[in-house]
Amino acid sequence: MDIRIASTEAEITACFPAIHELRPHLTETSFVAQVQRQMQNHGYTLVYLTVEDEVVAAAGYRIAEYLAWGRILYVDDLICRNAFRHRGYGGKLLDWLLEKARESGCAQFHLDSGVQRHDAHRLYLGRKLHISSHHFSRELGSGAA
Repeated sequence: MDIRIASTEAEITACFPAIHELRPHLTETSFVAQVQRQMQNHGYTLVYLTVEDEVVAAAGYRIAEYLAWGRILYVDDLICRNAFRHRGYGGKLLDWLLEKARESGCAQFHLDSGVQRHDAHRLYLGRKLHISSHHFSRELGSGAA
């Protein structure tokens, strides 16, 4: 088991099967291009966990600073591939992210999780994360009032 930061196009592409389970609207091409843009423009980092050279879990995060919380590590994406769940890989990646937040001098650790992701919630609550807010959103496509 190895945790690495994706920096090359090949490494980003290798993460697509995992991220695609969480973000099924993305194609491989659009995923790679968007990750590269987010890395360049927004401080996004893609990290992945391999077992025998196969990506089994992946996460995307960024370090940010907010008036409300100070310096934080925000997790945009965190997924363990369905075929590899219940083996501790998601927990190992989450532990790595928590440690990265500490090492980076972050005051807090944040992530949003879809209300339907009950297995993920058990993992987060087991790592002493707590539900601290509701997240509100609205589509802003053409014609939105």
